[in-house]
Amino acid sequence: MEPDLFTAAAEDRQEKDPSSSPLAVRMRPRTLDEVVGQQHLLKQGSPLRRLVGESGGGPAGPSSVLLWGPPGIGKTTLAYVVSQATRKRFVELSAITAGVKEVRAVIDGARRASGGYGKETVLFLDEIHRFSKAQQDSLLPAVENRWVTLVAATTENPYFSIISPLLSRSLLLTLESLTDDDLRSLLHRALTEERGLGGAVTLAPDAEAHLLRIAGGDARRALTALEAAAGAAMAKSEPQITLGTLEETVDRAAVAYDRDGDQHYDVASALIKSIRGSDVDAALHYLARMIEAGEDPRFIARRLMISASEDIGLADPTALPTAVAAAQAVALIGFPEAALTLSHATIALALAPKSNAATTAISAARADVRAGLVGPVPAHLRDGHYKGAAKLGHAQGYVYPHDVPGAIAAQQYAPDSVRGKRYYEPTRYGAEARYADVVEKVRERLSGEGADGRQ
Repeated sequence: MEPDLFTAAAEDRQEKDPSSSPLAVRMRPRTLDEVVGQQHLLKQGSPLRRLVGESGGGPAGPSSVLLWGPPGIGKTTLAYVVSQATRKRFVELSAITAGVKEVRAVIDGARRASGGYGKETVLFLDEIHRFSKAQQDSLLPAVENRWVTLVAATTENPYFSIISPLLSRSLLLTLESLTDDDLRSLLHRALTEERGLGGAVTLAPDAEAHLLRIAGGDARRALTALEAAAGAAMAKSEPQITLGTLEETVDRAAVAYDRDGDQHYDVASALIKSIRGSDVDAALHYLARMIEAGEDPRFIARRLMISASEDIGLADPTALPTAVAAAQAVALIGFPEAALTLSHATIALALAPKSNAATTAISAARADVRAGLVGPVPAHLRDGHYKGAAKLGHAQGYVYPHDVPGAIAAQQYAPDSVRGKRYYEPTRYGAEARYADVVEKVRERLSGEGADGRQ
């Protein structure tokens, strides 16, 4: 199979008819200096600049680069820039559709191109984490022998998804989400440059703000929405993309919500208070507002984890594991699918029985500590493992709970300053009712008053 058949379709379209390419492809940076965001990777002398032969003409660096980061932040773009700057062939494969056969065909083509035409190849492999261990193994000879410059992209943690031999032979670059300022710069460039929209339309400020919200840090999504809105505006002979036109094209109403202002905190507060009040429908409304406004799903997940302990606690011991699992899932899958996970967790928390006993317990304990009620640790509880501890009386007289019936030893645990203090006062709601019964019996045994108490 001829290697040119694998050349990136976007690059091929640009060469034949640039105007037929999507705006996101036309605005693809041609040099590292045109890349928006990722400034931590683009400073002078960085590994990425050395890879493309900048910074004093030193060694080109490793023959394998792993780009790790969320979708739409420029992983494909960086690979393309590397190929352009180094004047190498650019071949793009996706691990979703390609297998070992396709990879070997590209490698064979790269070896022929290098030997016959003296042109080296950059192989961009997207979603490399979807390759099995055996498929990733097939890349090793090409990397070790420098038959290709491998630039692989992943949205998952490479320390878990990439085999160690390939990881150890690669330069790992962590990409960060694009900021609103990064996207704003890209949109302005797309509106004015000839390879973009060439000044055919302008973008109203409120439309720009909404576009930044719905983009969610994804450059590809921002440019795709801008292109659709520009097409609609020009079809109506309008010189400016208005908020209404943008809403029509992206099929999403603008939400009055400022992620850096009062609305950010007001809506987040309303979500948590609705969960606390067990109004599942109101909670889902506020969750939807945050999602539609482009709120960071990780922020929402963090608030749900806090709510699980603050307002539910032991009334439903599964609430916190549910919220933590939701946060982990959100980090792995991102939007739009993460909306389902956040809905799942929000409903579970809103309908769970409520208790703030864990909240009031730690608040009361901390208040006593701040008031100076800290006292020395009882001698029998101190560490007795080091030489000389016995002479100091440390750990002497300690009763090992597993040696007594019921595994509860009647002995003093708290310092004298807070002995007898009760911080945890369980409710009778949900599963915490069981803890309410248990804690009284335990306290009786610890004081030596229970049937099995030992003093």
